[in-house]
Amino acid sequence: MIFSEQKVAQMAAFFLARREGPMAHIKLMKLLYLADRLSMERYDVPMSDDAQCNMRNGPILSATLDLMNGNRPSEVWSSFVSPIHNNEVTLQRNFAWDELDELSRADLKILDEVFEKFGRMGRWALVDYVHTLPEWENPGNTSRPIDTEVTFKSFGLNPAQAHEKVEMLQTRKLLGQKLAEMT
Repeated sequence: MIFSEQKVAQMAAFFLARREGPMAHIKLMKLLYLADRLSMERYDVPMSDDAQCNMRNGPILSATLDLMNGNRPSEVWSSFVSPIHNNEVTLQRNFAWDELDELSRADLKILDEVFEKFGRMGRWALVDYVHTLPEWENPGNTSRPIDTEVTFKSFGLNPAQAHEKVEMLQTRKLLGQKLAEMT
């Protein structure tokens, strides 16, 4: 319902553990985006609840990119993911799989499917792939929010159905913000 640093850190840790070594940070971002997208296709909601944006090298998750780049300091993120070094990130430490407690079984299944399909692709092949997604538009040297309605339409929904899904996501986000204000 609301962006969770804990959840995206665990999503990243999952991919890095499956990789069993360093990963290009741009590749990790694309895998995280593709997991969000598959979650939307299957369950109508993105896994991360992060803002999705287009950048020159394809779609990204906005707050997650800030975490990855160190522009949003987070003990949670840094407990799982190293700072970027030579355009790569690694796991900060070994962890037990039960530490990924923010991820449901459905989330883990999606992450596993995304890794199986895209995890062995090179970073630039993955960038080329995400450039073929219907929701990607080249924003030049800036970033632009992704039109979520276009994403939903690409799953085969008609315009009215896609619009309904977007409205549901907006309501969900508002509810999450209200709940956060109450705590």
